[in-house]
Amino acid sequence: MNNHNAQTSRKIIHIDMDCFFAAIEAREDPQLKGKPIAVGGSANSRGVVATCSYEARRFGVHSAMPTSIAMQKCPELICLPVRMDLYKQASKAIQKIFYDYTKLVEPLSLDEAFLDVSQSKQLRGSATLIAKEIQERILQSQAITASAGVAPNKFLAKIASDWKKPNGLTVILPNQVDDFIKDVPVARILGVGKVTAKKMSALNISDCRDLQKLNINELEQHFGSFGKRLYELSRGIDNRPVKTHHIRKSLSVEDTFAKDLPDLASCLQKIPKLTKELAQRLQRAKRKQKLSPKTLFIKMRFHDFSTTTLQMTGTQPCVSAYHYLCKEIWQRGNKPVRLLGIGIQFHNPSLPEQFELNLL
Repeated sequence: MNNHNAQTSRKIIHIDMDCFFAAIEAREDPQLKGKPIAVGGSANSRGVVATCSYEARRFGVHSAMPTSIAMQKCPELICLPVRMDLYKQASKAIQKIFYDYTKLVEPLSLDEAFLDVSQSKQLRGSATLIAKEIQERILQSQAITASAGVAPNKFLAKIASDWKKPNGLTVILPNQVDDFIKDVPVARILGVGKVTAKKMSALNISDCRDLQKLNINELEQHFGSFGKRLYELSRGIDNRPVKTHHIRKSLSVEDTFAKDLPDLASCLQKIPKLTKELAQRLQRAKRKQKLSPKTLFIKMRFHDFSTTTLQMTGTQPCVSAYHYLCKEIWQRGNKPVRLLGIGIQFHNPSLPEQFELNLL
């Protein structure tokens, strides 16, 4: 089973901005350059780190870490609030650069994107030269650095962009795939989370070389339907196209509280505000594509960091529905709550609309 031929003609670039939010803040205030900085919520309101500079990472600070813990690890850490409008502005300018080389751009977030430059006539069609020029243009126009990966598919391009951060460029040519992939740690494989990684560790699987020793049947036996995907990825095979638009599968809002909510009544009080916020986000999302709600869900994180979710199908998304879910989910923990979130999962757009939306 060799899908390499399908890929050899493809040239995929993955661009990943280095510490994007933190880099923008250091650009805005040059005194921050070379210092450990974190962008995110403040420690005293239970914020989390959105991103941090490499200087902060050396102390073990990373994104999604509670700011209070980050401050303990790095007492000199400079914590800055998120300035989303500023980052979005930079992101738009960077994406404009991408479209000078190809129409096939798949933004993954504000700070990373896939580009398919297989048909690009720029720079003699060299993906490597295109990636280099994009890096230079980002540096000149935004005064921040980006790392780039060039490969025959998305999976390998993403791994490559991470190989030599910051400001790195790693190219994997089609004839290098077989050698390169063997040393890739399984933790780098898309879809391998903590549970799968634990399973693999128990089977003494640490890199793709180890995975290649198992055939499809053995992989499916251990990892279910993910087994076939593991078989392909461990051999560097990934035929996913660069998608220029994403179908939204869900939408959610959540709040982490400065003080734990002590009881069910105080949780219920938060539901109308969250529902209103969700309604506003939904209206914006509906301008871009047709969305038909399928399932409502709620997420609750208790003071001891245990988290639970609950969902309900086929009902109107409204305050009373989320109130009902909140009462049900509260019983599972029956203890103070630090985070509360609500959301909607949508029908596949090809399916008929199930019910009209009336959120307020």
